[in-house]
Amino acid sequence: MTSPHWHRDGALHFAVGVEDTFVPQAAPGERPIDEYELTQHYAKWHSDLALASGAGAELVRWGVPWYRIEPEAGQWHWSWLDQVMDRFAELGLRPIVDLMHYGTPLWMEDQFANADYPARVAEYSAKVAERYAHLGFTDYTPVNEPMIHALFSGEYAYWPPYLKGPQGFSEIVQQLARGFVLAQRSIADVLGEKAVFVHVDAGMRYVGDIDAPEHREHAARLKEQVFLVEDLVTGRVDESHPLQPFLAANGWNDEYFAWFTEAPVLPDVMGVNYYPLHSTEVFEAGVFHKGGFKDPRPCQDDGVTGLAELLREAADRYQVPVMLTETCVTGSVKERTDWLDESVAAMHDLRGSGVDVVGYTWWPLFDMYEWTYRHTELPRESHRLTMGLWELQENDGDLARIETPVADRFRHHAGRGR
Repeated sequence: MTSPHWHRDGALHFAVGVEDTFVPQAAPGERPIDEYELTQHYAKWHSDLALASGAGAELVRWGVPWYRIEPEAGQWHWSWLDQVMDRFAELGLRPIVDLMHYGTPLWMEDQFANADYPARVAEYSAKVAERYAHLGFTDYTPVNEPMIHALFSGEYAYWPPYLKGPQGFSEIVQQLARGFVLAQRSIADVLGEKAVFVHVDAGMRYVGDIDAPEHREHAARLKEQVFLVEDLVTGRVDESHPLQPFLAANGWNDEYFAWFTEAPVLPDVMGVNYYPLHSTEVFEAGVFHKGGFKDPRPCQDDGVTGLAELLREAADRYQVPVMLTETCVTGSVKERTDWLDESVAAMHDLRGSGVDVVGYTWWPLFDMYEWTYRHTELPRESHRLTMGLWELQENDGDLARIETPVADRFRHHAGRGR
């Protein structure tokens, strides 16, 4: 097992992730989505973690299904999670634990907009950290991709609690960021200096006709918005911040701003999620898109150029080591292998130029199912995304894990990293 402060040892650490989106609330025309259930990870966790170890990964980004661990307020069901954590320890794998990867418990009315959400997520985070401290598990991501949370739940009205527009966005940002701060503090209270906090958000770039009069103001907001939650939790949003006026115009008062500037929490590692086919959105003159699944802007593949730009930006802005916390392409084995080679080479190039890149994550370990599953009645297989080192093959309802040559190539890179 790597040391408690693996991010300081000068190595490039290789990780895989298990897709762990949980949106358990159902609604008319909307199915619950739980990627562990869809991929049968609840049943196959024991062998799935062996795949991660066999691929040469040191680290696994892996999420706790809060809604199952606390199915009723204050009632904790640990048996399944205990077994999984023991398996991590048995294999010598180090989990970077995702505590909030979308989805709140079913008993929490109004989800992220619930007034008790920040305190509840902090309580849950502390209980997880305390329960597995004896295994030496000290690496936590309080909230994965908080900006995507805020957009989908607060601006696009795509996920619960279905708020929309600038005010809905601003409300969810405030709630998520407050929960983020309280969760990190609660974990630090349990683990002390052993705690390692890997903050993670989606890398998003905006190109094209961003200076067109009809786009200029919105594009400028989006370019700053990429960093908004991280800027909030690290105490950077004051009167000089470009988005302070936007928040103030959409429900924020002086007390909100003061709370964050007085109580910052800092990352030990800043994680960036980058998907070359999706992370660069294009503005077109005379064409308006709200963004998100319902009205997406077109994307362009800027490959390792976009990747390097985002990692450099994160390193410069937050002055901590950076990690590529998710990447892959959805495509053929050759396309996946090519991107693996190109993106790992980019990590070595960045390190060679002085950027403190400490980790690389292929996401996911095995295929996942697109979030659009929630909004259709099509069978699971219709939504499968060929993203994994292992592909999922369905046979009479069972999902076999089929190793691809991408897995062997990952082993090669992980071995070189060591």
